[in-house]
Amino acid sequence: MALKIGYLLPTRERVMEGQHRTAPLLDLAGRAQTLGFDSIWVGDSVTARPRHDALTLLAAVGVHAPRVELGTAVLLPALRNPVLLAHQAATLDQISDGRFILGVGIASDVANIRSEFEACGVPWERRVGRMMEGLRLCRALWSGERVAWEGRWRVRDATLGPAPHRVGGPPIWVGGNGPAALERVGRHFDGWFPNGPDAAQFGRDLATIHDIARAAGRNPDAITAAAYLTLMMDEDRTRADARMDAFMQHYYGQPAAAMRARQQNYAGPAAGAAAWLAGFIRAGATHLVLRFAGEHERHLEAVARVRESGIG
Repeated sequence: MALKIGYLLPTRERVMEGQHRTAPLLDLAGRAQTLGFDSIWVGDSVTARPRHDALTLLAAVGVHAPRVELGTAVLLPALRNPVLLAHQAATLDQISDGRFILGVGIASDVANIRSEFEACGVPWERRVGRMMEGLRLCRALWSGERVAWEGRWRVRDATLGPAPHRVGGPPIWVGGNGPAALERVGRHFDGWFPNGPDAAQFGRDLATIHDIARAAGRNPDAITAAAYLTLMMDEDRTRADARMDAFMQHYYGQPAAAMRARQQNYAGPAAGAAAWLAGFIRAGATHLVLRFAGEHERHLEAVARVRESGIG
């Protein structure tokens, strides 16, 4: 499978800077498409890390950059009514002619995200069950058939329109790399999208997912392996490290060392970045989604050069 490289738009960073306009974000998406990136991604948060609404912004990106795939990195389905989510996702899949990928997760257990769930009226302790049932309901509604559903939500003989562009709806990729997350991916979903494991652990976890998929009667090769990675490229490694630390500290409001240990990131020269990315490709990743710790225009061009020269 050919390697794909995606780019995460800095929606959170721009809001933190007081820059709320969407036109500069759309310009970045267009630039990424011109430079050969394969996908554009948007993060999701309501109050914990305020930013543009992911699905609304991606609809605009889909028109502004008509050749790239679009994805959420990652959306929290537990915060949403699944009937409304299914409707929005189907519409976005139609706008993009089937280029939409629904990346989802269960959320990190930190105070501001718990508060976000409370603000949205969603019980924190039941978020995994809500996500799993909600996504099953989305898929049922995406079938185009009449749906009767009795569970957390009650649907009485309803049909969703429009149907998604892709038969069965957009692919669903799930983040996380704990045992329960690997089990969910292997049994139920179309892709795996973690940000935590290093390349060696990524390969081991992917092998586990494949084993689970085979045991469930699924084709493991049908599961996309993606990696969410943060980059700060600078030929001065000391300066790159300082910039990455400042980014992580500012973005999360937590010690940089703790966040860098929790999320895969690279700070240093371009040659080292190429070798680092190559490790994930060798481990089985076929889609790399890159978040830049600042200087987005420069990094878009630098990654394009690294790709042209060959990763690895």
